[in-house]
Amino acid sequence: MNMPAELLQWKKTERMKNKLTAVHPAVISVWAAVVAAGHMLPTIPIIGTGGVFSLSSALSPLSGIFFGPVAGALCSAAGGFLGSLIAPHTAWLGLGTFFISATTAFTTGCIAWGKRPVVTVNNRGNFIINGGIVVYLIGTILWFTQETGRSVMRFPVVFYGMGFLSMILAVIFVPRLFASDSRIMKFPAVWLCSFGGLIGGATVGNFFSLVLFRQPREFWMALTIAAPVERAIFACGAMLIGVPLLAGLNKIGIFAGPPSAEETARSVDEN
Repeated sequence: MNMPAELLQWKKTERMKNKLTAVHPAVISVWAAVVAAGHMLPTIPIIGTGGVFSLSSALSPLSGIFFGPVAGALCSAAGGFLGSLIAPHTAWLGLGTFFISATTAFTTGCIAWGKRPVVTVNNRGNFIINGGIVVYLIGTILWFTQETGRSVMRFPVVFYGMGFLSMILAVIFVPRLFASDSRIMKFPAVWLCSFGGLIGGATVGNFFSLVLFRQPREFWMALTIAAPVERAIFACGAMLIGVPLLAGLNKIGIFAGPPSAEETARSVDEN
């Protein structure tokens, strides 16, 4: 049975308001619980470091893709903190590990939900820059504040450079991919956003690692290739989990995923 035009318009308006303004606290709580529970799943070794990654690492970028940078960061922060309590072996930075998850979700959300282009000026003359760029700039500057970081320029150039490139590609292509009626097109969209977000979070994590553990130059040289491969694998995990969930959540009335290009453009003009 076809819905009346007025009801369809109302649903569209409510969906837009939900996406561009707020996410219900109950939704944040439930997803945070999912992220926390992910810490109890089997862990995967980090190549060459002796540490491990929880499979919840694949869920952090989805927080940003589903609910935007702010609500997504809250989900991953709460879930990451609880996960550190229930599975301490996954918290390589102690109770502060949740900050990396929150940064990952925030960066991914900025990439998926951010303004187009990455740097723009709205109708009021306000200068707007995509938050993902800010995270990358801060992370890169922090890296070069350390002596070891300055001696291994190849690592940020390759690792951070790949993440930054994926962010730019996402900003260009992802709006069309998410707007497509084909579910297949959403797989590369989620992967690009997740890969860029995971590396964005790593820029902060790497700085803390430099400060706290003082790894030698050779350690980071070895990670120049290994680190992007690891994040690519976790981005694949986020892609395989996220695309079916994205469709399912929207079907049951939980509006997840970035707004359309028209909605985003309207929000830029209004702000």
